[in-house]
Amino acid sequence: MLLIPIGRLLQKLSPRGFVGFNVVLLIFIHFLTIAAPSLSMAAGRDWHTDLNSAKLEALDTGNPILAVFTGSDWCPHCRTLEESVLSQEAFLGWAERNVVLLLIDIPQQGISASEKAAKVQTARKYRVSTFPTVHVITSDGELVIHSKTGYQGQSAERWTSQVASAMPARKVARIQAPPVIHTNNTTEKPHVHDSLDAAVASAKQSQRPLLLVVSRPDDSGASTHSTSLISDPEFDSFAHDHFVIARIAPPEAFHEGQGDPEGIHRLVGTATFPPEAVEIIVTDDGQIPLFSESGSQPTSRIVNGLKRFLAARAAARAKDPDSIRR
Repeated sequence: MLLIPIGRLLQKLSPRGFVGFNVVLLIFIHFLTIAAPSLSMAAGRDWHTDLNSAKLEALDTGNPILAVFTGSDWCPHCRTLEESVLSQEAFLGWAERNVVLLLIDIPQQGISASEKAAKVQTARKYRVSTFPTVHVITSDGELVIHSKTGYQGQSAERWTSQVASAMPARKVARIQAPPVIHTNNTTEKPHVHDSLDAAVASAKQSQRPLLLVVSRPDDSGASTHSTSLISDPEFDSFAHDHFVIARIAPPEAFHEGQGDPEGIHRLVGTATFPPEAVEIIVTDDGQIPLFSESGSQPTSRIVNGLKRFLAARAAARAKDPDSIRR
């Protein structure tokens, strides 16, 4: 309704008013096209737009990834799928419980060249040749369901039912949670090792990485930090679900004849720990450090760092499956 007054105003201001009106109209229509909300916004739910972040959530939840490849500003069938299925509660309610949602939108407008190239590369990786295409992908990046077309006019209920019936059985997170010990009808918290050798043996048996919380026992500030971290609910829940945990001292804390600090030396190095220092180290074999970060950071940053490590580890193993057996 605002376009007509604008056009009349341009007429009065210029003999080429109608030309000006047409220009305004074209610009307005173009703006509506490139500013149309993406599926992630319209659906009102969390859609990942990056494969690695989706793989990380899939790793945490054990749910597969439902990847939708679309062209939001040029593909009419994609819009129909979005409006008729992917924004409907019949689909969204099922998806929230059963899958990790990933949207790979490759529009013609409103996207940088580098971002478009990355998304095209992802589409090529999964052999996407038509739009829309819907795939199911594991947390390791393996394609388990390959659909040639994402939509053939079904209702939201029927489309969701067809996808659900073709889904693989839900996997428990690839890195299994440690066993819970029941004694006299009580549940004990998972064990935190105080020996590197015992922790390495437990990690090998459970096929999970080993997370070391390293601090000097004679440093009251460091001991307080490490105790608070291990007992923090956010860290406790995540770490015990994905790692074997050990709390150990750095090599300089060992007295002569007390244990063998050589293995810890290889992981921590020879530098003296500064006051109140806490170090987080992840290893598979107790010899080679795979990841490390300061344990004095806020818990949320520590957990996010560990999540990034697990995502990178999963991606590396997807490229080289034989590394899992090495």
